[in-house]
Amino acid sequence: MTFSSDNFKETLKQQADIVRIVGDYVKLKKAGAQNFSGLCPFHAEKTASFSVHATRQFYHCFGCGESGDVFTFVQKVENITFPEAVRLIAQKVGVAMPKVSFSSPAEAREAQVRMALLDVHVRAAAFFQECLRRPEGANAREYLKTRGLDGETIARFRIGYAPDSGFLLRDALRREFGEELLRESGLFSWKEDSRQEDRSQVSAVRSQGKQVLRSAQDDKNGGGSDNAVGNSEANDERPTANDEERTGDGAGFEPKARQEPRAAAAIYSKFRNRVMFPICNDQGKVIAFTGRTLATDEKAGPKYLNSPETAIYSKSRVLFNLDNAKEAIRKLEYSILVEGQMDCISVYAAGFHNVIASSGTAFTELQAKLLGRFSKNVVVNFDPDTAGARATERTLGLLVEEEFNIRVLTLETGYDPDLYIRRKGKEAYGGALKSSQKYFDYLIDRVRAMFPGRNADSKVKAVNHLLPHIQRVPSRIVRDELALEISQKLGIDSAVLRQELKHVATNRSATQVNATAATQITGAERVLIRALASATQMQESGERSSAREGTEEEFDPARQAQFALQSEHLYEGLASQSLIEALLEGGTETADVMALPKTEEDRRLLASILMDEEEDLTPETVEGAVRGLRRIYLRRRLEEVQVGLQRAGLGMEERQALLQEKVRLKRALMDPGLGDAA
Repeated sequence: MTFSSDNFKETLKQQADIVRIVGDYVKLKKAGAQNFSGLCPFHAEKTASFSVHATRQFYHCFGCGESGDVFTFVQKVENITFPEAVRLIAQKVGVAMPKVSFSSPAEAREAQVRMALLDVHVRAAAFFQECLRRPEGANAREYLKTRGLDGETIARFRIGYAPDSGFLLRDALRREFGEELLRESGLFSWKEDSRQEDRSQVSAVRSQGKQVLRSAQDDKNGGGSDNAVGNSEANDERPTANDEERTGDGAGFEPKARQEPRAAAAIYSKFRNRVMFPICNDQGKVIAFTGRTLATDEKAGPKYLNSPETAIYSKSRVLFNLDNAKEAIRKLEYSILVEGQMDCISVYAAGFHNVIASSGTAFTELQAKLLGRFSKNVVVNFDPDTAGARATERTLGLLVEEEFNIRVLTLETGYDPDLYIRRKGKEAYGGALKSSQKYFDYLIDRVRAMFPGRNADSKVKAVNHLLPHIQRVPSRIVRDELALEISQKLGIDSAVLRQELKHVATNRSATQVNATAATQITGAERVLIRALASATQMQESGERSSAREGTEEEFDPARQAQFALQSEHLYEGLASQSLIEALLEGGTETADVMALPKTEEDRRLLASILMDEEEDLTPETVEGAVRGLRRIYLRRRLEEVQVGLQRAGLGMEERQALLQEKVRLKRALMDPGLGDAA
């Protein structure tokens, strides 16, 4: 996907101050003339290693190595594509988007389908909301009332009602959307059948559908138990006999004058006689639904029915209510994670706006990464029963691996968050939040309950249960501290058990951050890389001038560095060679210096160097760096000559030439004008 205006990206980048954009996600503090620093949103840390360069408009983390421009940052932090990042930044800055062109028909169709599916879900949500307000929604309204939900909360979460008919929603949506799109939406099921259409009943049903949709269009007020256990593909709800008699031909709202029997695909709504909870992405767009049945007979289907995965919905990537909760999570610097939508809604309605839910699926690594964009502090409040405890442990394990700071809130037996708030009140829930346990304190209490007693057998079982949890902790230091703490709390005196804990703490196969080339870069290389990078900066600011009328030309560090490096090739063989070559080749062709390096490693190296601009680029500084590289070059060449002299079978002439070269190099290194390479 590309934008029709070639320079739109650069224009937007110039207007989108990266400090302001990043500041929406990270608390930044001034850390120098042009730098701002904060805690990295891409990995857990307690000391700020994340920096943003205001002038050069890029970011770099000295901890994890992530770096890039404003587009890269928004892509990674929002987990979206580049075009979506451009669109989001344009919205933040208030810049109108140009027309979009696509690289292939397939790409164009995919984008069009995604946009159309979003429109379908917006219209479906409005339809369900209107049905909730109509007479047929009385039972649904009564159910919501018994769950303690008022009108404001119902409107906030855009809760609605799916009518018992399998065709009202279909006929309402057919005004705007084709049948193929409706099939892809996940809102409908179908089966092949052949029958004579009853035109009078079709007309009546379609008319009713249009009336509901029209009411929804005019109304602008539109926007659980807690696990959605139903699968929409496995638990299809078939239409009733009356509904099947009303099945239309899919051609439009009005029946044809004459209808002959023919084979037709009878599509009908998956969600029928259900309270509908919209599922939104973190931008607040409806992408799926969960339906809670109001029927009590054996044909009612699953209690909770979820939308299937579609082009716009992947349940493992979505956190329920994140669109409403993300600002509160940033402000309060922690989130409350519950299991189901009704729990989430009740906690939110009680005033705890930083609550999110896993939305009817086991918590996933992708959800953990998504949540970590907003805060690495979380209180996990899952059901206290046996199944809930196991789910809590699985969730905790994922959060530990993503380096979250975790607390666990365990309510009294028989209470989930929704029931607890309705029975005991929001003040009691707030008190329970404050008394939540640290992660490993919770686990230790659990193993004590699971393996009571102080005998050796109980201790062995308790330790074996805890070992996998300790292994998940990325930090060796933290693992070692936990091993000591567990030994003390479980009263483990056995040297064997202590050794086992120590073995786990010290031998975890954790991902290690490889030492970057930055550790091998000399001070001289850093200065010259900064000098080369200044070419694009001077071009962007228009600072370069030429000598005229006898005035001295303004000092250009880039030109001085380019001349020395290109004429003497002093960078060859250095750790920074590929980066320097990229900067030399790029010259002043682009104003974006970070776009010049060809590899991710070189981009990170360049970012780390440019973020550390403590010394001004003066003629003396650049010349000193050139002399430093000359010394490095001479030393390296001298080592090569000495190795050559030790080769067996060396001829007399070749040996003499090498000896003369050795003398020349040693004399050159004695020149005080070379300075120091460090």
